[in-house]
Amino acid sequence: MAIVLVALGSNRCHGRHGRPDGVVRAALAALAELGGIVRASPIIATAPIGPGTRRYANAVVALDWAGSLPALLRALKAIERDFGRRAGRRWGDRVLDLDIVGASDTVLNAPGLAVPHPRLAERRFVLDPLVTVAPDWRHPRLRRTARQLHARALRPKGLPRT
Repeated sequence: MAIVLVALGSNRCHGRHGRPDGVVRAALAALAELGGIVRASPIIATAPIGPGTRRYANAVVALDWAGSLPALLRALKAIERDFGRRAGRRWGDRVLDLDIVGASDTVLNAPGLAVPHPRLAERRFVLDPLVTVAPDWRHPRLRRTARQLHARALRPKGLPRT
């Protein structure tokens, strides 16, 4: 078994699950059926990035996963489809987005799957909940913990490091 970090996001209402925070809660239940959720972050509200216009509900879970990462990705995509996710423009509004952002010390570059997520260190909407779930997880490429990545993301740009 490996601990896999999965980011969840929603900024569109769903007919059955309601507002984005309800969508994320329902997605957490669907993820629990895949493997044991070791820890889940609080659901946080974040501003959209790119052309999206609605605020997001975001969370991160640490999932106990026994299978391969490509198999997990297929399962996550199936959950997204079950929630009504359709292919669309990048960074657009979406009912549910599930991303593998890290998996222990694994580095994987496969078609359609890069672990750790290539833009993880730049994304507060992932780092804010990630630091509550796995503060000591170490990014295998950057060699920094989630706590350190979060602190760097919080630092105003252009200020010197101390």
